[in-house]
Amino acid sequence: MKKFLQEFKDFAVKGNMIDMAVGIIIGGGFGKLVTSLVNDILMPPIGMLLGNVNFSDLKITLKDAYLDTAGIAQPAVAINYGNFIQVIFDFIIVAFSIFLVVRLMNKMRSMTAKDEAVAPAPAPQPTKEEALLTEIRDILKQK
Repeated sequence: MKKFLQEFKDFAVKGNMIDMAVGIIIGGGFGKLVTSLVNDILMPPIGMLLGNVNFSDLKITLKDAYLDTAGIAQPAVAINYGNFIQVIFDFIIVAFSIFLVVRLMNKMRSMTAKDEAVAPAPAPQPTKEEALLTEIRDILKQK
């Protein structure tokens, strides 16, 4: 049991696991942000251009709602293709946003690599032994 708990601790506190957890949390927040962007900012003008169409309302009704024999309302059966269109817009915006972030990161990485490549590496300092041998050589040349 002790070994099991130690393995779990090692697994749970690994750097990669923490990074993944942070990514998932930020991804959830990013998803809400993109959903709001699509629903509240982009879709109203697109719907207006298309004649005040709300994509969420687009559907093909297969069976209308009705009251059963017991008087209980039964919902309509419909294919909600408008929701599907909405999800496609969400996906395209998320994919484009991630593309822009990755592109920016790659540019920053390449700029950093160029800066490192341009700056010459400093010459290594001679060891004490090399300095002593150089000094002896110079004295012998003078004689």
